[in-house]
Amino acid sequence: MPFDYSLDFPNIDFRQHPELYRVGKGEQGVLLVEPYKSEILPYWRFKTPDIAKESSEKIYELFLAYLEQDDFVGADMARKFIQMGYTRSRRYANHKSGRKYKQDSQNTSSKKEILPYEVDPVKAESAAIFKAKWVEAKTNEKYLQLLAKHKQMYEVG
Repeated sequence: MPFDYSLDFPNIDFRQHPELYRVGKGEQGVLLVEPYKSEILPYWRFKTPDIAKESSEKIYELFLAYLEQDDFVGADMARKFIQMGYTRSRRYANHKSGRKYKQDSQNTSSKKEILPYEVDPVKAESAAIFKAKWVEAKTNEKYLQLLAKHKQMYEVG
């Protein structure tokens, strides 16, 4: 089932109501699902490789702690923050401004123009650090078991 953006996110505690959580695709809902967003976001940084290493390791520790508590929603949110560390640092590695598309108010066509690549090796290294942790998280045996259980219990279409 797709991520449900129609929920009253400011008033739902997903730790108390995991049945309302939908995995969705990629990073969907990463900045909406509480209390996890508030628990994880303060550690999410990727400006330099040292900062990315510290950040990815701390968020991965949270991921493992959520798994230890059989808290799938928390683990999935930590996985999403790690994934977002990869995708955002990769975007900045490719585009100094962090913007992938040219902003053109004159262009009324639906096709957006992609900005040229300006490779930043520092951000690319940050991306690689997060990518390694993301792969570790998304292939974790217990995570995969809890994911299957969550989908079976709550996301049957």
